[in-house]
Amino acid sequence: MTSLDARSQVLLIDDDPHLRQALSQTLDLAGLNVVSLADARGVAARIGRDWPGVVVSDIRMPGVDGLELLGQLHEQDPELPVLLITGHGDVPLAVQAMRAGAYDFLEKPFASGDLLDSVRRALALRQLVLDNRSLRLALSDRQALGARLVGQSPAMQRLREQIGALANIGADVLILGETGAGKEVVARALHDLSNRRDGPFVAINAGALAESVVESELFGHEPGAFTGAQKRRIGKFEFANGGTLFLDEIESMSLEVQVKLLRLLQERVVERLGGNQLIPLDIRIIAATKEDLRQAADQGRFRADLYYRLNVAPLRIPPLRERGEDSLLLFQHFADAASSRHGLPGRVLQPGQRALLLRHTWPGNVRELQNAAERFALGLDLGLELEIDLHSPGSDPATPSTLSEQVEAFERALIAAELSRSHSSLRSLAEALGVPRKTLHDKLRKHGLSFADTGGSSPDDLD
Repeated sequence: MTSLDARSQVLLIDDDPHLRQALSQTLDLAGLNVVSLADARGVAARIGRDWPGVVVSDIRMPGVDGLELLGQLHEQDPELPVLLITGHGDVPLAVQAMRAGAYDFLEKPFASGDLLDSVRRALALRQLVLDNRSLRLALSDRQALGARLVGQSPAMQRLREQIGALANIGADVLILGETGAGKEVVARALHDLSNRRDGPFVAINAGALAESVVESELFGHEPGAFTGAQKRRIGKFEFANGGTLFLDEIESMSLEVQVKLLRLLQERVVERLGGNQLIPLDIRIIAATKEDLRQAADQGRFRADLYYRLNVAPLRIPPLRERGEDSLLLFQHFADAASSRHGLPGRVLQPGQRALLLRHTWPGNVRELQNAAERFALGLDLGLELEIDLHSPGSDPATPSTLSEQVEAFERALIAAELSRSHSSLRSLAEALGVPRKTLHDKLRKHGLSFADTGGSSPDDLD
């Protein structure tokens, strides 16, 4: 049987060789890519749901007839256009088939122009269906990505765009990010949005492996490869075949292991310790580091050739301190999830807590924030060190000593922290702080603060 592939546009099935040849020539002369078959056996099993074509089939055929083929095709894709060719006595059957989902039927004898018109309309419909499916899938992927990588800052929007662009390319990726920034979350998103999503995702932290076992863990070993190696072990690279391997803290790998990794990246083969067989790999490598690998290479701690091999498609995860109000979105997201998990009512951040979160530098990034959100959901203290600057612009440089002075300084710092956010009016600032506008207006004057501190207007100029 003629093979079917993604380039086939019209599949013509008719057991009459003369008619099949004539119709095939008509479609071919019209510039259409046609595959002609003498029977329909096995056709449904060889056409995938996303096959970009239409089927033209006679009804009366030995073995699998046109109606049976229609049922088989629509069982796996009800939107696949199927055109039926009928004899005069088959018209009632064709009408029945139309009700069952056939796209069109042509009664013999028919003009070649009628066939071409019907096929072209069916192809246009098929393309529209496939385009809509692709758009729905892309929208679903974007929504899923937005749920994983929460944030509206320009840096996070850019990161999501980069992930979407790189997911299906297949190139190896180097993720750059501080501790706790979410490197594994990004790696898994790249895998889940790629055409490798049905393959394994294997994550391994190179920094957590003892030097004595790292090669065996990554590359595997044969029996007798070293003392204690009593049976064959499949390494992580081989185990991830057909999918993605995420290698975190790659900067901690020894130079000896880096040489083997470079060979694997270049040749896409792995050789188990103690073995001689080269095992081909169909694998995507996503490496991650919290260090500047270029600087490490200059210092001789990391191989320069491996760095350049990995740095083809770099992805930088911005630290939380660069993401502005994303910290509030993430905090509420994690707090709501924790409340739901523990069966507790949800809690809402108060203005003072919001100001504290915005001013915190988050050295532990998202991991630290998630822990704070968990404590908040449980009704505990946030557990954050107070990082509010009591000497923000315009304040008395002397250290506040009395309780009254400390309260005044703290109040000023809270207002200044909220003022540093984007507010278009005194009303929005007052709502964020939970105080009346008149009270806020008086406090701004009292503490010598104004929107001019952030490039805006003074309180008197605002509604």
